Amino acid sequence: MTGRDDYDRRVTEPAARVLDRSSALPLWAQLADDLVARLDSGGFGDRFPTEHELVAQYGVSRHTVRDALRRLRDDGLLSAERGRGTFVQRGRIDQPVGAIYSLFREVEARGMVQTSTVRVLEVRTDPEVARRLHQEPDAELVFLERVRLADGEPLAIDRVWLRRPLGDPLLTADLGRTGVYDVLAQATGVRLNGGRERIGAVVPTDDEREQLGLAGAPDVAALAIERTGELDDAPVEYRTTLVRGDRFAVVAEWTTRSGYRMDLAVPRV
Repeated sequence: MTGRDDYDRRVTEPAARVLDRSSALPLWAQLADDLVARLDSGGFGDRFPTEHELVAQYGVSRHTVRDALRRLRDDGLLSAERGRGTFVQRGRIDQPVGAIYSLFREVEARGMVQTSTVRVLEVRTDPEVARRLHQEPDAELVFLERVRLADGEPLAIDRVWLRRPLGDPLLTADLGRTGVYDVLAQATGVRLNGGRERIGAVVPTDDEREQLGLAGAPDVAALAIERTGELDDAPVEYRTTLVRGDRFAVVAEWTTRSGYRMDLAVPRV
């Protein structure tokens, strides 16, 4: 590269912005957002900076850089090749990350310990759910209900129905510290690749308030997330998640490159 080329690159490529260490948004998420903004502005070309270069540019730890790069790879913006480095993906972008997954990913990103208390794990029939999953009314489904906790405090009630035999690995898994999708990926190699979510505010029942630790807070609402997960356009999962309304914030962003994305940020209590 000539000296003139170096000059042109410095002029046209957007500079790294200073990250706000007092923000409620984690550094890795701020870094990921800035990298996306730089990509949207035509930065980097086909050569993406190394982890060492990003550490120097932003003044953050290598762990923070790796978390940000993981987000960009998950969103289809980057690809990594062993021994060759990281490259910008210029083609189609697939983003399988839904609000539920984003929520619990955010818990871990904040350094909070994510655990679950399993209340029900069994094979059962449910004609309405079977209809949603394009199954016969008496089709057997794997059902899981658990309370999700962040640093030992209740955060959400998660109810999942999965088609059999896809959901069978859950029946013998330790789901106290493991995600449903992780179990499926490890046991079957399957990852859901589509779906739909509906999100709205609801008033929890008395039993749900008890489970969520809201028995003494009658004025706190909850966020209800209804999800149908698909595998190659076929519905295989139906899930409802009830999240405490005092323990999340909704952050939405959009660009012409990556489209619309919504994450649920979990503030510490």
